[in-house]
This record gives sequence, C-alpha cells and structure tokens, in this order.
Amino acid sequence: MRVRDATEADRDAIYDVCLRTGDAGHDATGLLVHGELYGLAYAGQYLTLSPGLALVADGDTGVVGYIVGALDTASFDEQCEAEWWPALRARYPAAGSGTDIDRRLVAEIHTPFHMPASVLARYPSHLHINLLPAAQGAGVGRALMTELFTRLSAAGSPGVHLGVDPRNERAIGFYEHLGLTRHDTGAAVLFTHRLP
Repeated sequence: MRVRDATEADRDAIYDVCLRTGDAGHDATGLLVHGELYGLAYAGQYLTLSPGLALVADGDTGVVGYIVGALDTASFDEQCEAEWWPALRARYPAAGSGTDIDRRLVAEIHTPFHMPASVLARYPSHLHINLLPAAQGAGVGRALMTELFTRLSAAGSPGVHLGVDPRNERAIGFYEHLGLTRHDTGAAVLFTHRLP
C-alpha cells in the first residue's frame, strides 16, 4: 500500500470507495438509485476546494482508501455554500427521488450539517476517511490519519474533529485505538483530537 496525494484523476475511485463503505462502513451499492450521491456529499468538495488535504491509499488493485479534510471548517462550509452546493442543489431537487437513502443524501445537500461553534473553537479542522475491507487492519488508516494530522498541524490547526455513524463499530474502535476522544451525541458519535 502507498499513501499519496489525491488528484482529479482519482475522483471516480474515491466516489467508488465512498459508495462501497457508505452503509456504516459496509457496501451501499444497490441501496440507492444515485450511487454518486455519497461521493458528492462527503468527498468531492474536498478534492475541489481543499486538494492539499486529500490523500489516497493505492493497492495492487488501485485506490483502496482515502482521507480528505479541511483546515478551517467554518470557512470551508462557507466556500461549499458558494462553490459546491448550488450546482448539486440544481441537479438534485430538494424533494429527492429514489430510495430513502437517496432522499436523505439530497436533504443533506440542501441543508448541510454545521458543527457547533463550541466544538470548532478547539477543533476547527475536520476529516472524512474511508477504507475498503482489503485495506483495513494493515496500518493504512493509521498512515492516512498520521499524514493528515501532520499537514493540519503544520498549517497551524490546534485540533481536528470527525463524526461517525454509531452503527460503524469497526470505525469507532479504530478511532479509539488511535487515541481520539469520543463524545456520544445521539445521532452520531463525535471524535476530537488535539494536534501538537
């Protein structure tokens, strides 16, 4: 496995990994009509707006995992509102279509979640990471997280946060093993980490 900077040429592969891990870490293929929605909602904006914090893990079969992040979540949210969401909202009307998952993702595009300011004050950066099963348990996730933490710290971030589906027990165990701090919030599990 090799960790490297993501490029525009990796977009389809990243969207594929996003779909194949979209059901709380399990393959969501076939669970929705518009499979690209996972990538559009959770990964594509980082490739476009924060490319220096987008990394992939390459295996023998190609991209098997990725991590994407934003240095300043509040500013990134504003940038997405101006440059990412409008075209998607036009493409996917608010009423949505397809399965319940399609409609949930479209609703998130129209009304994105914003982390409370109380969290952002100490943990202004955030990330998303997904690995295919073939890449799990081999140190790939740790390598991706370590490289992103190094980049965020070098850019001056004091801390990072991420959310995870409470059904994704494998991911929760991974973050706990890495020493991130867990906060149970009901709908999602929030993890935070202070950067050196």
